[in-house]
Amino acid sequence: MIELNPIYVDRVVTAALEEDIGAGDITTALTVPDHVNAVGVILAKEAGVIAGLEVAQAVFQTVDLCVTIDGRAKDGDTVPAGGQIAIVSGNARAILTGERVALNFLQRMSGIATFTSRFVEQIAHTKAKIIDTRKTTPGLRALEKYAVRLGGGHNHRFGLFDGILIKDNHIAAAGSVRQAVEAAKANAPHTLRVEVEVTNLDQLHEAIAAGADAVLLDNMPRELMRQAVELGQGKVIFEASGGVTLANVREIAETGVDLISVGALTHSAAALNISLELR
Repeated sequence: MIELNPIYVDRVVTAALEEDIGAGDITTALTVPDHVNAVGVILAKEAGVIAGLEVAQAVFQTVDLCVTIDGRAKDGDTVPAGGQIAIVSGNARAILTGERVALNFLQRMSGIATFTSRFVEQIAHTKAKIIDTRKTTPGLRALEKYAVRLGGGHNHRFGLFDGILIKDNHIAAAGSVRQAVEAAKANAPHTLRVEVEVTNLDQLHEAIAAGADAVLLDNMPRELMRQAVELGQGKVIFEASGGVTLANVREIAETGVDLISVGALTHSAAALNISLELR
């Protein structure tokens, strides 16, 4: 698994703390003596896959390097409702000041991991893999894609720089599927695959003839998708995309596609309910 870059984590955490703390945590400063130490328990209020403990730890230790987190679970673990995720120990002011930012990251990332795991479970009997998209929160893409991996999913390209995906507007500007694919194949680095979006079998034939490595079957009816896979089996990688839900992902996977991209993993996952209680 690709791990999180600590430099990136520090930058994201610092920005989040600056946004929340501003000139200072007024409530905590006025009510909690600076010498008080405390122990806080991070609890899962509902069952789910945990993601973001490393980021939560970075939050607390950015506020106060002496705050420690003792994990009762680890990233990727499924925790039941009421289960302990971690114990936070140290200066009470530091814990209270970092609490919301740490929980925001944990809840968001764990929600994505949990939602992803539900899609993965639905298609476990097939060869298909669940992958994410670039429909992520600006500035938090690496965290959200990391959470997808913890939920058993896989990552699509991280940005416009590391993958060639020719979509409908590229095709319109280039003139045709064949022209777009041939131009990309002629100029792309040998390390990059060329993927192109198609909506019908004629475009699929064009894509294969032009040498595409992968095709994205966009919002294609199930029976047509099945025909496309049969026609291109062994010639290209097939990705299904568009309108994928927990209710239909099984049926899509059973058409024989290799990949199923789900934008909802990152743009519509509900945060997992997680709290911190001082004891």
